[in-house]
Amino acid sequence: MSAPPRGRRTGREPPVPPRKTPPHVRWGLTTPAPAPQPSLSLPSRRPGSLPPVVDRVRTRDKVVFLTYDDGAEKDPRFVDMVRELRLPVSMFLTDSVVGPGYGHFARLRSVGASVQNHTLDHAALRGLPYAGQRAEICGQQNKLRSRFGIRPRLFRPPYGTYDTTTLRAAADCGIAAVVLWRATMNADTARTPPEPPASTPATSSPSPQQKPPPRPCGPARPACCA
Repeated sequence: MSAPPRGRRTGREPPVPPRKTPPHVRWGLTTPAPAPQPSLSLPSRRPGSLPPVVDRVRTRDKVVFLTYDDGAEKDPRFVDMVRELRLPVSMFLTDSVVGPGYGHFARLRSVGASVQNHTLDHAALRGLPYAGQRAEICGQQNKLRSRFGIRPRLFRPPYGTYDTTTLRAAADCGIAAVVLWRATMNADTARTPPEPPASTPATSSPSPQQKPPPRPCGPARPACCA
């Protein structure tokens, strides 16, 4: 029996598998971008000092820091996106918003997202007594510890409003830094908060900041700190 002519398929060779679409193309990006490794490097605080308030990270890299607030949106495709693009997302979760949906955020955590504190009930904290603020922050610390076995070191006050009492309560609950934001995005809209008034004095110590009026947090809010 003669061999088949060179180059002709005999029907026995395995089919050539289709080329896989690169993840960045599948998610609508024009070029791939290597994702940084998630890290948490916070300055040490002296005993009794208040946690710093952060809305900016000095860096020469062209990056944004993505955060996801509240926990209302639970699209399973977002888990795939975080995994495939290796996105280092920080999730600031509110217990009353997440409800029975902690499993979704456990899946996000398993693919690299970090879990942080956004209070139990999304209350506007500024002006509340110490006991009420501590209950909101420490209560969510305890919830997240029972769900994930961790006590977050970052805290985001709902609506971006806080006062010195907030910082005291956060420190007593084990928070290392209070994280705000400089840009927001909800579904198909983007918004950048206005600059603080020119009369606001610059200070290097934590102090209450003038922020936009209270508004509901969106289901997923990427924040830009650059």
